[in-house]
Amino acid sequence: MKYDADGDLDWLGVKYRLVQTAATSGGSLSITRSMSPAGSGPPRHIHHAEDETFYILSGRCDFWVGGEVFHRAAGETMFVPRGTEHTFRIPDDAPCDHLVVLTPGGFEGFFAEMAKGQYRVPEDMGQIAAIASGFNLSFTGPPLSAADVQR
Repeated sequence: MKYDADGDLDWLGVKYRLVQTAATSGGSLSITRSMSPAGSGPPRHIHHAEDETFYILSGRCDFWVGGEVFHRAAGETMFVPRGTEHTFRIPDDAPCDHLVVLTPGGFEGFFAEMAKGQYRVPEDMGQIAAIASGFNLSFTGPPLSAADVQR
């Protein structure tokens, strides 16, 4: 596992702090704090078994959810129902610090696996997708570009 000096998981510059895990919540939910650098964001994907809620602590985040674009800033939330294609991108030169709440819990294990393997997008997408399938996650498209989320 790759941890930084603060004990956070580090996956290619994104820091993950496991705040609440499935193990400590009786499986009900997981809460992960994500400190995402400018310009970062995952490929489009679907969580088949979990609802996902983002709470922005600082910075801004652009979301693409089911074909619609949403802009969120500190103090705002974004809810993504399970089974909905989505992704996000950090649009500014500054990072975005946000909480990711997944219900039910268990998906936090995916972040740990990614930090352990230091898998790269798009170079390692085959391995990433194989691991993701064990977490009820499938990838459906590329990461967002700045043009996809015009303000």
